[in-house]
This record gives sequence, C-alpha cells and structure tokens, in this order.
Amino acid sequence: MFETLTKNLIELAETCPYPLYVVGGSVRDYLAGFPRTSSDIDICAPASADDFISRAHMCGFTVTAAYKNTGTVKLEKEGESYEFTCFRSDEYVRGEHVPSDVRYTDDIGLDARRRDFKCNAVYYHIAARSFVDPLGGTEDIKSHRISTVASPGKVFGEDGLRLMRLARISAQTGFTPTAECLAAARSHCRLINDVSAERVAAELKLILHADEKYGIKYAHYDGLEILKETGVLGEILPELALGENMPQRSDFHKYDVLEHSLRTAMYADGTVRLAALLHDVGKPYCFIKYGSFHRHDEEGGRIAAEILARLKAPKRLSAEVVRLVETHMYDLRGDAREYKVRKFIINNYDIYDKIIKIKQADYSACMDDVGEAPSVKKLNTVREKMQKEGIPFTLGELNIKGDELQRLGFAPGSVGKALWALLYGCAAGEVKNSHDALAAYAARALLRMQ
Repeated sequence: MFETLTKNLIELAETCPYPLYVVGGSVRDYLAGFPRTSSDIDICAPASADDFISRAHMCGFTVTAAYKNTGTVKLEKEGESYEFTCFRSDEYVRGEHVPSDVRYTDDIGLDARRRDFKCNAVYYHIAARSFVDPLGGTEDIKSHRISTVASPGKVFGEDGLRLMRLARISAQTGFTPTAECLAAARSHCRLINDVSAERVAAELKLILHADEKYGIKYAHYDGLEILKETGVLGEILPELALGENMPQRSDFHKYDVLEHSLRTAMYADGTVRLAALLHDVGKPYCFIKYGSFHRHDEEGGRIAAEILARLKAPKRLSAEVVRLVETHMYDLRGDAREYKVRKFIINNYDIYDKIIKIKQADYSACMDDVGEAPSVKKLNTVREKMQKEGIPFTLGELNIKGDELQRLGFAPGSVGKALWALLYGCAAGEVKNSHDALAAYAARALLRMQ
C-alpha cells in the first residue's frame, strides 16, 4: 500500500515520533483490490490533537478544522485532504451519531472497537510499511463480508447512522452483511430517527449512486434492498414503504408498488435516481384513500415535496424532483394529439431529457424490459420532427425580443404572455420563427386584443 501514498503523507509520518496509520475505507479498498477513487484519506495515531497539529504545520499542511472534543483534525496540502483522529474509545447516548464521552488511549485495539465494521478497522502503519489488524478485518475483506467490531446490537445501538452506512458500504463494495448484522439492524431501525436529516440525506444520496463508486452494476438497488430489508427505508421514507405488498395490474407490472419503485431507481440514469425512487410515491396514498392509483402523479408531487422538505434537500433539487414526479405519466397511452405533445415538450424543455430518463426507467421496471418505452419513442419522434422544422423550444430561441413587442404596442405587463403565445404559434405551425413573420403575427394578435 505504501506506493499508493503521497510523498506529503509519508513525510508527515516520518516526522511523527509515534506511528501514524492509514485506516478505514482506503485500507479496505486497497486490500479488496478496488481502484482509489478519492483523495480523502483517514489517518490516526496514539497522539494528542495538539501535538499532531504542530507536526502537520511543520510539514506545510494547512489545518482546516479541529475538533478537540473528539480529537479530530482536518488538514490539506496541495489538493490532498486528510482527516486525523486520536486513538480513542467512545461512549454514546443510544442511537446518537456524536459520542457523548471520549477517552483517549494508546491501545489500537480499543480504537478499532470504537469503529463500525471490521472491514473498516484494518490499519496501515506508514513508517513500518505494514498492516495491523486487531479484529480480523482482513479476513472479512477477503470474504467480501461485513460484520461488526463488537456485538451488532451494541454497534447499531451506539450510532443510528451506522444503519445507513451498512447499506451504503455493502452496496458500494458488494460485500454481504452477516445474518447477525442484518438482524440487529432490523431490531434497531428506529434509531435512524435520532440522526439529523442532513446526514440521512447525504447517505441516501451515496446509496443512490453506489454503482458509480467501483462500477458494480445496479449496486444502488442492492443498497436500497438492504434499507428495505432492515426496515430503515420504512423509517426514512414511510410514504414509499407503504407500497410494499401493494399489488398492481399483472398485465402491466411484475412487482408490487414498492419493488417497482426500487427497480425504477435501479434502471434510472444517475441524474434522476431520487426522482425515479419517488416517482410513484403517490400510489400508496391514492390507493388507501381512493381505492385506486388515479391522480397518483399529482398527489405524488405533493408528497415528494413534503419528503424532500423533511430531508432538507436543496430547493432547486426539490423543485426538479417534484416536476419529474408530476410529469412521469404524461401521454403514457400515446393518445395525446401532436400539438399537445409539442406544447408539453416546450413547457418542460429545461428538464426534457430527465423526463425521458424517468419514463424509460419506469417502463423498464414494469417488466424488466430495457427496450425503448413507447411513450419515449413518441416524444422523441415529435421532438425530432420539431427540430427538423426549425421550431424554437425556448423563448431565447425566438427571433424576436420583448422590447420589440413593446414597440409594436404591447404593454410591458403583457409581453411575457405574448412571447409564449408566439412560441406556441411556432409549435402549432401557425408562424415561422423569422423576425418579420413573428412581428406580423404579433401585430395581428394585438389588433384582435384592441
């Protein structure tokens, strides 16, 4: 592993009078044969934070944060980022992510037992160029297994975030949790409610993109399945989990509502995974309240907005997900008139490609059919036809501007509406997208308004 380390880290290790170790995911992934995917490395030592900081400064590192209560120091140099922790033993208030009591130690075994999984508790002694394995994590890595550093009940009972980390690490690495690990996670699933919404959202995002870590196909689906199996999904997304064992028409769907949602996320492009996961979140609500799935897209948009507010998602992301949920059913039967389809494309052109991705993933998840969805084919056919006709898709593509409409006599407050009318007129084939044609069309419209 020595050859993978930077000269800056090696110099820092040689400066320290105590052993400096690399620990955690980077050691695990090296032993598992995974490529290095991040410049962030966790390091630790049997030393005080103050002493380590002084030696880091001597080596030209910049300390970006220091948390003396946990002995944690964040530092960087030349684009490299590291997080240092003192050897310690932690005590927790049940389920909470931050330890309530920290005791520093020189014992690497005690430091290992404060961690989560054995595969994350293998150390690399930089100066000695050797691995140190206090708990047998190397064997877990070789066996592609996840087991806890202490009894599973104790590990999950200490920190509820480990419930999400179990699903995420398993998904990213392809490692299989032991039966005892999964059983304890199920028993403690409610502890995820003690974790901040921001941390839950961050782990969920990593799970939804788990396949991107090491290229394991459908890894994100495996992570979602673990969340489902352990009951954590029902705690963080109860509206979605209500779809478990809720049947759908067998001539269109192989799976119940929840499994269909998970598979839609499985088939979805990485840019729309969250929307894919939530696209049918309105179905359980509608079925329970009305006895059918009618209007589940509309109700789903409302429910998705509530979920994303609860998870404190960025407003822009939330707005986009809501729109994708609300539009995923558009022209599913393919009977919408072409002008209506053209208008839909124009109204949603800023997210058109994502709508296509959601509709395709939704179709594929119904019967595990990765062929082109009929509704996708129709929408793309209409768009290509519009492109060949030179029809503008956005106001910016119109060959006339708002100030010109004002000179024609339009009141400032009506210019926006007039521009959209011109855009729709182009879509309908009523006017060409040339300046003179648009100006004449607008002038006639203005006369009719007077």
